[in-house]
Amino acid sequence: MDIRELQGYASFFMTIFLVVMLYWYIIYLYRSEKKGEKDYEKLGNIALDDEIDSKPINSSSVTPSENKEQKK
Repeated sequence: MDIRELQGYASFFMTIFLVVMLYWYIIYLYRSEKKGEKDYEKLGNIALDDEIDSKPINSSSVTPSENKEQKK
């Protein structure tokens, strides 16, 4: 087995791995939006509504560390 054959196998398996990871990520995004964890439509509008007087997407003033303490 020479180096070119190893490179061929490596590129084939890397392509398969990356395709699987891409589909996993797409399913993850779809499920999290369906569960209501995140609204990607709102987050996508950040680029369109980029004014200084625009209202924030997340208007809560609780920091992530305070949020963890409240859930305990």
